[in-house]
Amino acid sequence: MGHLLSTKSSLVPLIDRLNRHPIGLVDSDKLREILALLFDEREAYVASRFPLMEATLPELADATGIAPAALDGILESMANKGLVMDLPYAGATYYMLMPGLIGFFEFTFMRSRTDLPVQRVAELMGEYLHERDGQAQEFFGSRTPIARALVDAEQIPVSSRITPYEDAQEIIRRASFRAVTMCYCRHKKEHLGQTCRKGAPVEDICMVLGEGARFLVRRGLAEERTVDEMLDTLAYARSLGLTHVTDNVREQPSFLCNCCRCCCELMAGVQNGFPDGLGKTPFIAEIDPERCDYCGECLRTCNAKCIGLGSPVRDSRSPEQARWAAVDADVCLGCGVCLPVCERDAIALKPRADYRKPPGQPATLYARMLWEKGRLWPYLGAALKRHLRLPVLWRG
Repeated sequence: MGHLLSTKSSLVPLIDRLNRHPIGLVDSDKLREILALLFDEREAYVASRFPLMEATLPELADATGIAPAALDGILESMANKGLVMDLPYAGATYYMLMPGLIGFFEFTFMRSRTDLPVQRVAELMGEYLHERDGQAQEFFGSRTPIARALVDAEQIPVSSRITPYEDAQEIIRRASFRAVTMCYCRHKKEHLGQTCRKGAPVEDICMVLGEGARFLVRRGLAEERTVDEMLDTLAYARSLGLTHVTDNVREQPSFLCNCCRCCCELMAGVQNGFPDGLGKTPFIAEIDPERCDYCGECLRTCNAKCIGLGSPVRDSRSPEQARWAAVDADVCLGCGVCLPVCERDAIALKPRADYRKPPGQPATLYARMLWEKGRLWPYLGAALKRHLRLPVLWRG
């Protein structure tokens, strides 16, 4: 297991291959220990030989030099771990190497595990993801973020409308398949002895959609749900003051997470120096200082932690009334979570002047991120060889 991957020569090919994804994994001692715990020696070798596109068993046998019968068992083990995704399509099975993020890091904590030292993995992942000049920069530093927040449709102004791709309920209704799974972030925190301060559960709270959801259900990493059951879960998440987050695309989103301020790694990035690391909604929260009495409820509920003390004291107020909350416009996601907790109706959502519409398809999102990181050309060559069948088959 882990000791088999301890040398630099055995790990470099795996890391190099993972770094060809739109979000790579920055090499470090912590990453190497994580990979050594998740991959055995054969799995690491097979992963390092994966093409950029999805591939069949015969194609992977050619790439690895491993006989199909033996390789089939290795791929089955990797699929059960969430390291690769197997996808039945047009009478054949295609395999895709999952990225680390968003990918097998999350899948590792989407069920209870007895085959791993989960506390150690949780410690390593937590430390690794918060290395500001390392993995945090790789994940959150792109001009185009991989995920975006959704607005609570009940909190938007009566004069405004949102499109279906901005509406969590419509995303659920339009998905071809739906399932719920464990929250990776809270499960990881649980193994570190921490619990959600909002009381959000670990199990059956985060949502997966489309072909990716079918894979996760097949592998015991998620449970299928009906539309009504998913909508009930969404309403429950909203009642807990969680922020809905999905892929930064208009079509074929693959997940819908319900994120808190204390556990969520996406929120941690926004809170700690990467305000544009998560795509924002078409709205922004504004606080009326005439109504606000600085009770602190909005500060405590904001998952981006973007609300603080307002401007200096105004002469028209007595000292007891001289404090009010204010929103940091650069950080605010516009999710609307803060509105229901304000008893004085001092907060409202306003249209955001600099709203960036998300890319259309997942392929467009990935191409944009790869272009921004200088990694696009290898994918274009691979796509042409595969008749432009881009590596997003599992999203549909």
